[in-house]
Amino acid sequence: MKIFIYSRKAMEKLLKSDFPENVAIISFYDPPGSFRDADYQPVDYSTKTDCVFEVALHDIDFAVLPKYHLTYETYFPEADELAEFIFTAKKNGKDIICQCEYGESRSSGCAAAIHEYFYKNGIDVFADYRYYPNQMVYHKVYDGLKKYGTRNGKAEE
Repeated sequence: MKIFIYSRKAMEKLLKSDFPENVAIISFYDPPGSFRDADYQPVDYSTKTDCVFEVALHDIDFAVLPKYHLTYETYFPEADELAEFIFTAKKNGKDIICQCEYGESRSSGCAAAIHEYFYKNGIDVFADYRYYPNQMVYHKVYDGLKKYGTRNGKAEE
């Protein structure tokens, strides 16, 4: 399974050209709020694939959770469901594209967690100067993968 990291802009360009076959998409987008314009929409993958997991998620860190009326436990409640999506994609031989607004934080945090869980090389994403992995996304996805793997008798691969 290959894992790719894309920004919204790069993904929209890819959607107009040679969109890869046999991929699962994890798409992080900004939740509603005063910081985005009224026309903002998640990337539309409907003409290319239906294997998409969309998550409206603030790109924030632990220190500012209270400002958003969130706790670590209430931030990213979809992480366990995402873990199942990732395991299913892997079982079906799909590659994974992690996409967020700028392709630097949420998507790279998710990609690092997938790399770490399955291949023990998630640190490579953290070490890549192009990325600033969101550590809460990383931990939530990694913990979700561990729980799902344990619950379903899947050994870390």
